[in-house]
Amino acid sequence: MAVGGVFRFDLAINHKQIFAKKYLQIETCEIGAMPRPVLVCPCQLVIQRGDMTVTSGKAREPSVVVPDMSGLKALAHPDRMRMLGILRFDGPATATSLAKRLGLNSGATSYHLRQLALHGFIEEASDVGNKRERWWKARHESTAYDPAHMEGDELEAGMAMVYAIVAQHMELMQRVVSAFPDLPVDWREASNISDYTMAMTAEQALELKNELMALLWDKVRKFPAQGDSPDPDKRNYMVMLHAAPFPGFRDGDAGDAS
Repeated sequence: MAVGGVFRFDLAINHKQIFAKKYLQIETCEIGAMPRPVLVCPCQLVIQRGDMTVTSGKAREPSVVVPDMSGLKALAHPDRMRMLGILRFDGPATATSLAKRLGLNSGATSYHLRQLALHGFIEEASDVGNKRERWWKARHESTAYDPAHMEGDELEAGMAMVYAIVAQHMELMQRVVSAFPDLPVDWREASNISDYTMAMTAEQALELKNELMALLWDKVRKFPAQGDSPDPDKRNYMVMLHAAPFPGFRDGDAGDAS
């Protein structure tokens, strides 16, 4: 799972290979013969990081961090996720400014920032501000990990992260819907909330997911990072990709589709 923008996580990234190869590789898993309904929800309204596709012309290489289990546990805290998202989107900030923005006290905010720094997500921004206040900046654009093959305590930590991400996505989509009436028509036309369900094998589902992620990653490489474009007509554009077997489905039983 890859996180960028506010939070980009991609369940397909093999964290054991990320440092071994220049481009992320997604391995094909063993499958059974029984097709399963797969729910794919590309909300075209940040962008999921997936298979890195080499593109022609100029392309940037966003930085990524792959946390260990203790890092996953540290980042799963909702306030820390919000802080990291703000630092990635809006640039360096102090504990005081983050506390005001998030409705927290500065002491708790400072503690969360120190935890993020301890696990390598942020660092001091010595080139901004003054010596009276400590400024912090994000070290990476994305966070990546793969809970698909985790077990035991590692899986528990990975799932805590997944639940935190889902909560963030729900909050973001509520804000998206609330803001929609005030958008200019051209940005309304560029917005979309959809879901698609189809019967396929695990191998076919993996192929579809990889194709979607490759397309999105290709766009990530071609366009500026969030907040980096000087063009006033450009704004951060968020794509959330949710893909999984339809919940409640069992082999030989269509399950509860209500």
